[in-house]
Amino acid sequence: MIKPKKRFGQNFLQDKIIIENIISAINPQKDDAIVEIGPGTGALTFKLLKITCKLDAIELDRDLIDNLRNKSKNLGEIDIHNSDALEFDFNKIYKTQKLRIVGNLPYNISTPIIFHLLNYLDIIQDMHFMLQKEVVDRITAKPGNKQYGRLSIMTQYFLITEKLFDVPPEAFYPAPKVDSSIIRLTPKKVTFPTKNIKNLQLVVTLAFQQRRKTLKNTLKKLITEEQLISLNIDPSVRPEQLSVDDFVRISNSLENPNTENP
Repeated sequence: MIKPKKRFGQNFLQDKIIIENIISAINPQKDDAIVEIGPGTGALTFKLLKITCKLDAIELDRDLIDNLRNKSKNLGEIDIHNSDALEFDFNKIYKTQKLRIVGNLPYNISTPIIFHLLNYLDIIQDMHFMLQKEVVDRITAKPGNKQYGRLSIMTQYFLITEKLFDVPPEAFYPAPKVDSSIIRLTPKKVTFPTKNIKNLQLVVTLAFQQRRKTLKNTLKKLITEEQLISLNIDPSVRPEQLSVDDFVRISNSLENPNTENP
């Protein structure tokens, strides 16, 4: 049995029913350009190969690569990239067909990986990930929800976010100490674009640094109460009450922000 490595945040999926449910959610087609991040012992990999006959996999742990190659020989063609997903250039494997990216992401770096992938949305069809349930709840949270915050806004600006189903700890070896969830992320056409993404990031970051305070206090370095009112935004509300478009309106009203990006 392959032993999971703590330094790579490895928890290997082993529940056959959960695996089938994930494959069903992905709904892979024979001609899809599948990219798997962190294939591990191949729980999803081999199921996907039986359908697509070819896929790319990004695996940092060299000790897992021989096992993946050996067990996939009779299933299809697997191109394994021994690389850190946080540094991987997804343009290298894009040809003409948009990528469908899947993975059971290490929980300690799952959010940075998603933000890295935002740089490649023009070549991505969709993404299906296993993440910590708390992270999925934050990504998919709506205004007014206590989970709603910076991660919600910056992902929902670019993506349609859908929580599909939860996965219990016992579905893995070793069992993590947290629940997990499957999420689908689909690039969307931004109908109300920001003029400057850094300004949007700045506004959102400042707004949620002290999320219990009102906007007029958290954003006072950037914008006045009168300016907020002119944008049809109530300066006395807390940041979690604002929609993604509200934050875009604030960021678009800024010329040269009077503070450094935190």
